[in-house]
Amino acid sequence: MDKVRVIEVKQSVFADNNAEAERVRRQLKEDKTFLLNLMSSPGAGKTTTLVRTISDLKNEMNIGIMEADIDSTVDAQTVAEAGAKSIQIHTGGMCHLDAGMTEQGLIEIGAEDFDLVVLENVGNLVCPAEFDTGASKNVAILSVPEGHDKPLKYPLMFEVCHALIINKTDVLPYFDFDIEKVVEYAHMRNPMLKIFPVSAKTGEGFEEWENWLREQVSTWNEV
Repeated sequence: MDKVRVIEVKQSVFADNNAEAERVRRQLKEDKTFLLNLMSSPGAGKTTTLVRTISDLKNEMNIGIMEADIDSTVDAQTVAEAGAKSIQIHTGGMCHLDAGMTEQGLIEIGAEDFDLVVLENVGNLVCPAEFDTGASKNVAILSVPEGHDKPLKYPLMFEVCHALIINKTDVLPYFDFDIEKVVEYAHMRNPMLKIFPVSAKTGEGFEEWENWLREQVSTWNEV
């Protein structure tokens, strides 16, 4: 029997995407636009966190939001009401955005007009971590109800991120969630990971998170 020819496409797909991502980053740097790739599971509080962050920072910088979902415009409408220009990106059933899709969104929103653009990626802890979007920085949100073991179960998400927001700290008394353990597990995956415990509902912890974000935007946008 003849041997079946096997074509390994995954490496090629990632290589092409990574090259495009670097091109996107160079353009963002030239435009002095900071792109934040925000990732989490569904329901972790990405949109709620964005709404509070927009409310606190919208008088300091021009902010644009790109909402990625399989369908609907619910999140884009929510952040628009908070005071940021937003567009909705439908992924056609795909569970992530890649650099090419991100670039289309940046062109559509007019990224060069903004100091900060946030890409709210599709909600899951697997696929979005695998594809470089061309973002300046990656941030993940983990909510208290999800449990503190997620860095052990989904290592890549925590490895590729520069910061981790632990959201919904206001419900800590009601869940078996150990912040010390999640910090330990997350730093096992990424010792350089910045970690911000917050409550998007009450605003607790947002000052530290927003100061970090201000610093990243300012540094990126320096000549």
